[in-house]
Amino acid sequence: MTTFLIILLLISSFALIITILLQPGKSAGLSGSIAGGAESLFGKKRAKGYEAILSRITTISAVVFMLSALLLTAFQ
Repeated sequence: MTTFLIILLLISSFALIITILLQPGKSAGLSGSIAGGAESLFGKKRAKGYEAILSRITTISAVVFMLSALLLTAFQ
């Protein structure tokens, strides 16, 4: 069981790193925070296509990473 959790932890950590690095930046610097910050804060810009898939994979891999880390710690 411990070996399975370690492998799951490694796979989810690599998936998390890769999906975070592939996502485009959401801020446009200081001008974007003044002019368009409210739109991105309140969700008027919804991610479509590629960005939505990466966001979903990032969320799933983060949850799997946290759960496997907690379970691995509890078993040891």
